[in-house]
Amino acid sequence: MAQAYCDTVRECGQEALLRDLYAMNFDPVLRNDERPDRQQFRIAPDVRAELEAIGGCDVVAFIYPIWFGLPPAMMKGYVDRVIGAGVTPRQVQERTGEGPLTAGHMISITTSGARDAWLDEQGQVESLRELSSRYLFRAFSMKSAHYLHIGSIVEGLAERFADEHLYDVREKARTVCAKVAAERYGAAAQPSVFDGS
Repeated sequence: MAQAYCDTVRECGQEALLRDLYAMNFDPVLRNDERPDRQQFRIAPDVRAELEAIGGCDVVAFIYPIWFGLPPAMMKGYVDRVIGAGVTPRQVQERTGEGPLTAGHMISITTSGARDAWLDEQGQVESLRELSSRYLFRAFSMKSAHYLHIGSIVEGLAERFADEHLYDVREKARTVCAKVAAERYGAAAQPSVFDGS
């Protein structure tokens, strides 16, 4: 899915940089001295390098499976250490925090082995939208946030279903790329939006 997303972004004439946190051996543990409300606050070298890598991006896309109804610890740690680097809880509440998502676009694409209908019955899909998109959208004053969840991702998934899911990923990528292109080429500014579909 991540590769399909990146390929579509490139087909739209934009750049894509894939950050595979597991392949990078990213450390998701937020240390006490990394918390910005501490006197000895510091941004760790690995976080600084990651901020430099994604700095200036128009879009940040998070693509991950959910585990027991939540993002994996690796993703949560990335949000804690990188996206929230240097931002205090007060700044989040006052919407004055600035991070790599500020004034940009975000898309979250999540997967699960459970069926969407079952997750909906549990209230899980709405919780995921709130957790993985709306909160960050509001906290960092982003231009837009988009969310797509794809359920029933299991071993032996029929190729036809896999192709349908990849089509949905590509459509979300095209939607976000169109917003970025409109901004670049002087289209009228559009209000901030959260697209939770």
